[in-house]
Amino acid sequence: MPELGTLNKKQVAALAGVAPFNKDSGQLHGKRFISGGRTRVRSALYMVVLSTIRGSGWLHAKYKYLVACGKQKKVAIVACMRSLLVKLNAMIASGGAWIEPVCPVAAK
Repeated sequence: MPELGTLNKKQVAALAGVAPFNKDSGQLHGKRFISGGRTRVRSALYMVVLSTIRGSGWLHAKYKYLVACGKQKKVAIVACMRSLLVKLNAMIASGGAWIEPVCPVAAK
C-alpha cells in the first residue's frame, strides 16, 4: 500500500478492507461487516495476525482481552488486523522505528 503514511486511520482501514460498515435502514439495525478494500492486503494482515496472536505480545493480549469480553473470535482477529494497520500507518507517517506497544490489558 503506497498510501501508508499519508492517510488517516479511518481511511487506511477502509482502503485495506478492515473497517466495519453498518447495514442499517430505518429501524432495522443489521450487523457490521467488512468489505471492499484490497483483498491481498487484508489476506496478508489476516495471516500476520493469526501467527502473532498465537505468540505473546500486545496483539496476543488484545485478542485475549476482546475474546474474554465476549467478542467472537473472527471479530477479535479483524480488530487486531485494524490495530496493526493503524500502528504501521502512524509509524510510517512519523518516520519512526517500530516500538512494541504496551497493551494496558497485559499490565493488569
